[in-house]
Amino acid sequence: MRKTIFITGASSGIGQATALYFVEQGWNVVATMRSPEKQDVLTDSEQLLVLKLDVEQPETFDAVIDAALAKFGKIDALLNNAGYGQHGLFEATTAAQIQRQFSVNLFGTLEITRALLPHFRKQKAGHIISITSGVGRVTVPLVSIYAASKFALEGFCESLSFELSAQNIKVKIIEPGNIATNFEQTTKANFAVDENLTDYSKYLQQMDEVFKGIYSGGGSTARDVAATIFEAANDNSETLRYVVGSDLQPLIDIRNNGTDEAYMQVLRDTFAPKG
Repeated sequence: MRKTIFITGASSGIGQATALYFVEQGWNVVATMRSPEKQDVLTDSEQLLVLKLDVEQPETFDAVIDAALAKFGKIDALLNNAGYGQHGLFEATTAAQIQRQFSVNLFGTLEITRALLPHFRKQKAGHIISITSGVGRVTVPLVSIYAASKFALEGFCESLSFELSAQNIKVKIIEPGNIATNFEQTTKANFAVDENLTDYSKYLQQMDEVFKGIYSGGGSTARDVAATIFEAANDNSETLRYVVGSDLQPLIDIRNNGTDEAYMQVLRDTFAPKG
């Protein structure tokens, strides 16, 4: 019997790439997204079911899960992928923007996980796989709210992994570094700005050049992340964190193996104000 993965945020990027990858590997896929009508890459088939799901509307989750079970009979893995990046100066970020960042990236993930746990407990098996971010471990400027949501998600998953081990349910974290998707364009569209905050102008210009250099260096692909997610869903190990991207691992190594002062100095060398 084919295994089944339930994916949130599957309309593009990592979610879409993962849906396609798992179908190729012989899995059934429940690909959920807020607006299925806005994409034409994923379509219903014997192995693939596309459903409407907004992680900010937990009252709809049971009906979506029921539809997935009616189609495939069981769910073996949940991929918490839905999310977005609220970037910009913290001082320019509104309370509404902060609330929505946590509503999507954290609270929505918690609630869809809660909704699927009874199914996993009943079958005494399951994988809960969550996409966090490199900035859930190593922060950079202008992502304070996004990083806060991902740090929180990291803590949730780490703690949850212990209690769910009693139910033979595995918890996995995927930490992408620089990934070639439309994420950068989306975050630019959501960038928090306040024209009155001119004191930051010089620093913002400096960071714009720094980040151009970082993004121009390339990175992993969404398919690379999908392959790592597939590994996490199948390796039957107790591994919690899976890092994707050669740009991220050296910084994590510095954080894990050195002093906090040394780690912070490495980041200050790149991100501290110049001049």
